[in-house]
Parts: sequence; structure tokens; C-alpha cells
Amino acid sequence: MTLDWSGAWDSVIHHPLFGIAITLGAYQLMLAVYEKTRLIFLQPVLISMLAVISILVSCGLSYAEYRKSTEILSILLGPATVALAVPLYLNLRRIKQLFWPTFTTLVIGGVLATALGVTLGWLFGAEHMILMTMLPKSVTSPIAMLVAEQIGGVAPLAAVFVLITGVIGAIFGPGMLSILGVDNHAARGMALGLTAHAVGTSVALQESEECGAFAALAMSLMGVATAVFLPLAVSLFV
Repeated sequence: MTLDWSGAWDSVIHHPLFGIAITLGAYQLMLAVYEKTRLIFLQPVLISMLAVISILVSCGLSYAEYRKSTEILSILLGPATVALAVPLYLNLRRIKQLFWPTFTTLVIGGVLATALGVTLGWLFGAEHMILMTMLPKSVTSPIAMLVAEQIGGVAPLAAVFVLITGVIGAIFGPGMLSILGVDNHAARGMALGLTAHAVGTSVALQESEECGAFAALAMSLMGVATAVFLPLAVSLFV
């Protein structure tokens, strides 16, 4: 009996668990490589994303089929986000002690993180639609996509800007903070959470529990402030 290798391969790549397997496998592999080498350009989110894209292209698997097979991972994003409340609770006393510095950082850092990228885009002659898409780049994708649609941007492109912002922040953020002499874990967490949202928070959690708690706090507050105040500011000033 002759084994039909082509049919067997098609069965593997079209299996409902194939997308989950390559996603988790690529991330765990790249995470192990990153922890072994500590090379900033081997950021696990970026490299695993490129690896998954390469596998999908080489296998001829459509994005629609891949997304359908990984729906469970999207569902689990909700509980994973809620789980960030754990380090927040464990560091609640510390957060209360630093309420005013935290609030000040949120206001100043949030405004700068939102405005600087758009200012650069304006200086380089970006269209109005692109500028509106870039405005919510420093918050998580679901919020950024919703806000971008409200203010005249493009939701899918907003998700791309969010991903780029998070990856760049995760790659260069910790090193830049160290160069600038920012050693306080709360300050480092606030900076990473404000500018690099969930990806920055994951890096902050690797540094320390306190750093991760303040990053989660900054990411959450930045998301709420962006969703509430950014559409209002655009309607008033743009």
C-alpha cells in the first residue's frame, strides 16, 4: 500500500489545531531563544509573528483559515487581560503610595505618547486619515481599532500601528530606560505600559512583579483615557 504523502500533509495543515500548534510552538521557541541570547532584536512577539507568517505562506494556508483555527486564543485574551489584576492587587499599597506621581505620569506621558507620533507624521506630510489612524497607537488593539473608526481612521491599519509601537517599545524601551538611569521599577513599568501597551507590559513582568503591576496599571488607564477623551479632543480641535 502506497502512502499518500500529499493527502497526509493536507490533513495536517488543515487540521483545526494546526494554527494553535504553530502559534504556540513559534512563540515558545522564540521565547527560549530570546531568554538564552538576550538579543533585543529577537523580541519573541516580533520573531514568532514572522515565523508564523512564513509557515502560513509556505503551506499555502489562508489567513481566514488560520484565524478560524486560532479563535480559542482570541477568546483567552480576555481572561489573560483580567489576570493582570493579580499583580495590581498584590502591589495595591505601593500604587496608593504613588498615586499622584502615577496620575501625573499618566497625564503627561499619555499626551506625549499620543501626540509625538502624529506630530512626526504631520511633519512628513501624512494624510489626515493616516494621522487619525496613528493617534490611538499606544493602546491595545481592540481599543485602538474602535477609537480609530470613531475619529476617521482605518481600524485594520490602527492594529498594525499598535503592533509596531508595542514591538519597538519592547525592543528599545528597557535599554533606553537603563541608559537614562531609570532604575525605579514603578517608573519603568509606567513608561513601558504607557508607550508599549500589552507587549511592554509582558516585558515589564519579566523584570519584576512591581514593574509589571505598574505597567498593567498604565496600560489600563491609558486605554480608558484614550477611549473616553481622544474622540472628544478630536471633535473639539480637529
